[in-house]
Amino acid sequence: MEFIIIAIILLYILIANNKLSVKKFVKETQPYFEFLMEEDYKFLLSVRYGKEVDAEELYGRRVKNGIIATLVATLWLLPQLSLLVGLVCLGIGFFVFKQPYLKLQGFYKRNLYYINLMLPYYLKSIEILIQHYTVPVALGKSIKTAPDIFKPGLERLIAKIEDGDASVDPYMDFAKEYPVRDSMRMMRLLYRLGLGSQENKQQQLMMFSRTVSALQNKSREQKYKDRLETMEKMTMAMLFCTGGGIMLVLLFAVMMMIEIF
Repeated sequence: MEFIIIAIILLYILIANNKLSVKKFVKETQPYFEFLMEEDYKFLLSVRYGKEVDAEELYGRRVKNGIIATLVATLWLLPQLSLLVGLVCLGIGFFVFKQPYLKLQGFYKRNLYYINLMLPYYLKSIEILIQHYTVPVALGKSIKTAPDIFKPGLERLIAKIEDGDASVDPYMDFAKEYPVRDSMRMMRLLYRLGLGSQENKQQQLMMFSRTVSALQNKSREQKYKDRLETMEKMTMAMLFCTGGGIMLVLLFAVMMMIEIF
């Protein structure tokens, strides 16, 4: 323990006197940890913080925190240092390094659930606008009333169309950004609806409307199912608390009777 305290004091003195720079050390060693960066890390960061986020800086923080956690664990367990303890220290550092990514994943999954419920209602508003405008114009007019979560993706979609991209790619990019149930199929339908002639528009619009209605029914069923599950959990918790309380009262009563007799 004395050695650990001395080592911490020495490290603090070196850092305070600029003899040892943690930032410089992390910056120099960060390239060696690039292989640990997850494939979807930058995408998840852009979903959470926007496209302007500095992914390299945030990844550098993860590396720094992981290294510090490993060093602290190693210093703490130094008297019992062995191969197993060394692996435990590395595991602690890796867990600290991985934690921000797991939080981003959790945020993205919660967003996907919300998107899955909101997409059918947004598509219904698009359907109404398409009856009076072309698909690109309808998409542009829908931004004001669209759920906030869709607005960045819609702006990118419309910008690509206005730049002259007449392919299905802008629609597919939007579907990939919000990869929920039937998003790919719905965006293909929108693209085809935009290509169709006025003679076929009404028929295609009817098919689009039927698909949106089916999605709305699924969304309502999901909401109803979620409410039932929440009520069941609350009921089980109430039954458990009530049953536990009754058992405690009975146990207390039995103990009182035993003491009396």
